Amino acid sequence: MNILRISCSPRGPSSESQRLSQKIVDRLLAREPAASVVERVIGDGSLAHVDANYALAQHSATAEVSALGGIAQSDVLIRELERSDVIVIATPMHNLGVPSMLKAWIDHVVRARRTFHVTAEGKVGALRDRPVFVAIASGGRFSGEQARQPDFLTPYLKVILEMIGLHDVRFFSVEGTGGGPEAVEAARARAEAALEAHFAQTVQSG
Repeated sequence: MNILRISCSPRGPSSESQRLSQKIVDRLLAREPAASVVERVIGDGSLAHVDANYALAQHSATAEVSALGGIAQSDVLIRELERSDVIVIATPMHNLGVPSMLKAWIDHVVRARRTFHVTAEGKVGALRDRPVFVAIASGGRFSGEQARQPDFLTPYLKVILEMIGLHDVRFFSVEGTGGGPEAVEAARARAEAALEAHFAQTVQSG
C-alpha cells in the first residue's frame, strides 16, 4: 500500500492538522506495516501557483504549450496521486475555507484531459477511486451543535475531489483550537474518538 500525505499547514509538524494526520497514518500503518508513505509538504510555500502556460493548456486542447513550468509540476503531483492507494490531507481551515497552499495543489491536479474529462453529461473524473482522509484544524467550531462559523472547506473539497474521481472522502477535525489549552485537549479527544469509531467500524466490516 502506498500512502500519500499532503501537508498544508505553515506551522509544519507542530500544527494540529499534522498531528491529527499522523494518527491517521499510524492507524493505516498498523494495518499495513509494509506500506510506504510519500510526504508532499506544501505548507512552507514551496509549491508555486499555476503559470500562464498551464492556464493555456487548461483553456485549449489544441494550444501549443510547453512541457516545462506549471505543466511539469502538475505531472509530478498527478503521478503521486495515481501511484497512491490512500491519500491523507492535513490542512488548516483559513478564513472559513481551504488555505491558499492547498488550493495551489488542487489547481495543479484538477486538470482537464488529464484527471477529468468534459463530456455532454458534464465533467467526469479520470482517476481510480481510493480512500481520502482529510485532517482539519480550525480555530473556531464549524460542525455540530456548537458550530459558530460556516464551513466552506469540506463541501468544496468533497465536490472538487469527486470531479477527478475521488469519491471516498472522510473528514476528521480538531476544532475550536483558539479557545485555549483546555479547548485544544477537548478537541483532540473528540477527534480521537471519531478516529477510533471509524477504524473500529472498518475492521468489523472488513
